[in-house]
Amino acid sequence: MDKIFKKLNKSQSDAVKQIDGSVLILAGAGSGKTTTIISRLAFLIEEVGIPASNTLTLTFTNKAAKEMRERSLAMIKDISYPPLLCTFHKFGLLFLKFNIHLLNRQNNFVVIDTEDKKRIIKKINSELPTPLIASEISRYKNSLISPDEAYKQAELFNYQQIAKVYEEYEKYLHENNLVDFDDLIALTYKLLEQNPDLAMKTSQKYQYIMIDEYQDTNELQLKLIQKLCCAHNNICVVGDDDQSIYGWRGANIRNIMEFDQDFKGATIFKLEENYRSRTPILKVANALIEHNRSRLGKKLIATRGSGEDVSILNSHDEGQEARNIAISIKKLLDSGVSANDIAILYRVNVLSRSIEEGLNRAAIAYKLVGGLRFYDRAEIKDLISYIRVVTNFHDDFSFKRIVNKPKRGLGKASIDKLELASISSELSIFEFVKKASLDELETLVRKKNAKTLKQFIQDLDMISKLAQESTYEFIDILEETFHLKDIYKGMQDEQDRILNMDEFYALFRDFVKNKPGLGLDEFLNELTLQSEQDQVEGESVYMMSIHASKGLEFDHLFVIGLEEGFLPLVGEGSDLEEERRLGYVSFTRAKETLTLCHASSRFYKGRRSDLVKSRFFNEAGLCAGSLIVEKNTAFKKGDLVRHKIFGTGRVTGVSKSGREFKLSINFAGNQKDILASFIERL
Repeated sequence: MDKIFKKLNKSQSDAVKQIDGSVLILAGAGSGKTTTIISRLAFLIEEVGIPASNTLTLTFTNKAAKEMRERSLAMIKDISYPPLLCTFHKFGLLFLKFNIHLLNRQNNFVVIDTEDKKRIIKKINSELPTPLIASEISRYKNSLISPDEAYKQAELFNYQQIAKVYEEYEKYLHENNLVDFDDLIALTYKLLEQNPDLAMKTSQKYQYIMIDEYQDTNELQLKLIQKLCCAHNNICVVGDDDQSIYGWRGANIRNIMEFDQDFKGATIFKLEENYRSRTPILKVANALIEHNRSRLGKKLIATRGSGEDVSILNSHDEGQEARNIAISIKKLLDSGVSANDIAILYRVNVLSRSIEEGLNRAAIAYKLVGGLRFYDRAEIKDLISYIRVVTNFHDDFSFKRIVNKPKRGLGKASIDKLELASISSELSIFEFVKKASLDELETLVRKKNAKTLKQFIQDLDMISKLAQESTYEFIDILEETFHLKDIYKGMQDEQDRILNMDEFYALFRDFVKNKPGLGLDEFLNELTLQSEQDQVEGESVYMMSIHASKGLEFDHLFVIGLEEGFLPLVGEGSDLEEERRLGYVSFTRAKETLTLCHASSRFYKGRRSDLVKSRFFNEAGLCAGSLIVEKNTAFKKGDLVRHKIFGTGRVTGVSKSGREFKLSINFAGNQKDILASFIERL
């Protein structure tokens, strides 16, 4: 028992010892979440005597599952059968192997990956954007919508087409005994829903269920968990409502907010002792997140004591910001700090470009995590290839990259034929197509495509001449002529790619403005110097999006882009509370020092924009401003509360009333609106 409890604080120990019934462990950033969940698993098996085979622990990534498995097994004595600790999808795979025959399918099915899925969809329909269809099919499956239902719901013609593709796609999978990634959970739920006896048997097998990162679960995963708990209520979930940042991919924060309604009689434990960050860092993180209304409420307490105050780095523009950060990092490196202990985070990927260039100029090695370097991104490589061909018609490598972007009906086979013919003629592909007659081209490609190809060559020729006359206008004419942004229409990351292209266009204009006498050749040469980072061996500074940083920690952290429109993102479709959670997640990655950066202006969407400092500075208590810092109400809909006159009641609504919050409360059928300060929670 000492082995399990010696490293746990009181809150962790209490949570580990709560065995029966539904349990919510609200685990703040850096509060020892993984230690608590694996200690509870070890306690169940080692001390309570629950057979390991009667436990099920689910998480989201293979990496997390592997770490948890290794750490839990180190705490458990020799056992004949290890506990099942895996991802949701791995559980679905194992379950389907044993039970998919109940859906009249064979258990030797093959799981296809995302690329396989796209290839199948493209065979069925090559007109609509494949990524859009793939995304919609995934959404349908996670919402348990059949092809028939999808068709009935579709109001627009394109979505009716997608529903038809969905039907054909499902038929193809069934006929070829395939399942996709979404099926692993959707079919598992379907089996449990359609076979109550199987659901009861499965639930009785897994008597104790634990779920990690519960704030990231979606609606379908909740339904699956409820089926797995149909024979008992022994469900323990660990998560943090303040770190729910994946709403855009289906995660539903209501699952953790309303856990006590989904699983009755829930006991809630709060892990608030933080073992990661110094006091000043947690002070600003706590102050920021307190402004969110949709939260269960907790406050991180630093166990590592005080440290340096949070720094604010003000810069005129992104270039100065990059130089300032490079100078700060150089000082850290010179003082003996390892580069691996330093990271730079951003909300919007496009902001990485100026920082990459600043680090390159300062000869600081960096690694871009969870993404490509700016100049390695496909959309940027396409633009550079267009410019290379315009400046050098003999560049066959670049020509082959762009000849079918946007699509001109030229597949690999057609391009190979053109290349062979050009080699035979001892010409570049561009020159071959320019000199060849339409009849000659039609022997290599289809008639319609031959005309398109000729037009493409004429357009490149025209733009090349224009570039020699007016370099500044070149980039606008390039986009207007070839509509390069249309290449990414319908893709899930369309917005990100277009932002990257706008950033590149702005970079080009800036180059021409600052060096008016230079042409496209010099621009390409400068790009090559910037994109070819010196290959420095050994350690490097990390750069990544805030989303990619979740679960990581760094001694010294810089968060850039703290401006309205970048962090937080504002506008249609944005969720200010989720933006605030992103800010909170970014702040709590820092262990020793935290530097928050903002610029007065940036190149954005093709032009320089003046920016307003992020409201998060005010909300985190870092500077005075016109924004009002409001206290968050501690109450939410469904809470049981007491009033000194009206007695016990349940909150039915929460609204703003000046600087206060007004609660709508049902007192045994008597509805009252009362200010929150007159109410206490039960």
